[in-house]
Amino acid sequence: MRDVDIARWRLRSQHLVRPHAGSADEAVGALLAVQAENPGQSAWAVASRTPGPDQADLAALLDDGAVVRTHVLRPTWHYVRAEDIGWLLELTAPRVQRITGKQLRDTHGLDAPAIDRATAAVMEALESRGHLTRAQLAEELRERGIQGTGHMVMVLLAHAELDRLICSGRTVDGEHTYALMAERVPAHLRLSRDEALAELALRYFTGHGPATERDLAYWATLTLTDVRAGLRQVRDRLGSFEHDGRAFWHAPAEAPDRRQDPAGHLLQVLDETYRGYQDSRWVLDAAEIVPRAREAAIGMALVDGQLLASMRRTLGRDRVRFDLRPYRPLTLSEYEALDQAAGRYAEYLGLKPEITYQ
Repeated sequence: MRDVDIARWRLRSQHLVRPHAGSADEAVGALLAVQAENPGQSAWAVASRTPGPDQADLAALLDDGAVVRTHVLRPTWHYVRAEDIGWLLELTAPRVQRITGKQLRDTHGLDAPAIDRATAAVMEALESRGHLTRAQLAEELRERGIQGTGHMVMVLLAHAELDRLICSGRTVDGEHTYALMAERVPAHLRLSRDEALAELALRYFTGHGPATERDLAYWATLTLTDVRAGLRQVRDRLGSFEHDGRAFWHAPAEAPDRRQDPAGHLLQVLDETYRGYQDSRWVLDAAEIVPRAREAAIGMALVDGQLLASMRRTLGRDRVRFDLRPYRPLTLSEYEALDQAAGRYAEYLGLKPEITYQ
């Protein structure tokens, strides 16, 4: 088993190659949680895993509340199916909330009673007025005598999301809103802690595998002890192999032995192909051509599961431009694969593609 084999296998596990997930709902469910800081780019992360990428597919799920966009892991926004959000938050939120709680205390000077008062004010506003944007909630807080910066409001809302009090509401004039979780997700799956650890391990290694225990611990903000407790319960339903001194876990299957279709992908750096791992992330760069110092680019150009260029996307009136900066000279077939990837992305956006190489 080589790094390139693992990278190819992950493309298939994540539905970035055929067979794709049948819909946006299936894509989100297969990955369990999809990082969603940037709504436009993360919507493509979901759509690119379906056979007919359509902006309306995920948008309808979010408006209906079948999929929510909320803080759950690491901490940042993720898309999660409504049926999964309850048990996943109950399992992962306590460790993540230590981060948001510390920020509210140390950076913004809010003690526990002050956090409770501010949260209650948010809940009252949403209960009386319905779905509100962050700016509208900030104004509601000011009217109730609770002052704070935009950053404080953002962290406070994330803290309340982790408490399963609020989550994403309907999009209003293109803006993300918040709503009461009890309204948006009136019923959700409840699991014991042991059951949740088992479900997490099975879903992660099926949707992201092959991957390591440390990859999952990073992804879910859990301890290795927790990850291993879950894995022990489902290891007989998974396959594994040793590579580079580590055990890699995956759904039972054979590794792909050749380039898959589509071969090229243009994705944000927050995509699950990259951000879904930490311990073994760099199977994406088996040739070690990508600088490791820092994440300087917001996008990635991949061919056959290998990161070959940084990518920047710019939207115009009638076209989308992809500026690629290769890390090495590209072959003709690699250029062709990336040109096709640009065409798929542009078609999804309803724009004409333009691709440049610097």
